[in-house]
Amino acid sequence: MTFSVLSPLTIIVDHTQVPGALEGQGIASRLAHHLVEDARANGFKVVPLCPFVNGWRARHPEASDIFKV
Repeated sequence: MTFSVLSPLTIIVDHTQVPGALEGQGIASRLAHHLVEDARANGFKVVPLCPFVNGWRARHPEASDIFKV
């Protein structure tokens, strides 16, 4: 997962990638879940430009509090 710091309280996630041999094992979803936990613990918001993270956000409304869309 790659990101840029937009401000002290906002990051932009622009890419998530898992090696081909590990695809389909839920690893990217776990990364997204840890992103949510980290954002909540550290008080920042996430702009989900990454297509995977944006799709994950849409499927997990319980995490809507950390996303800026």
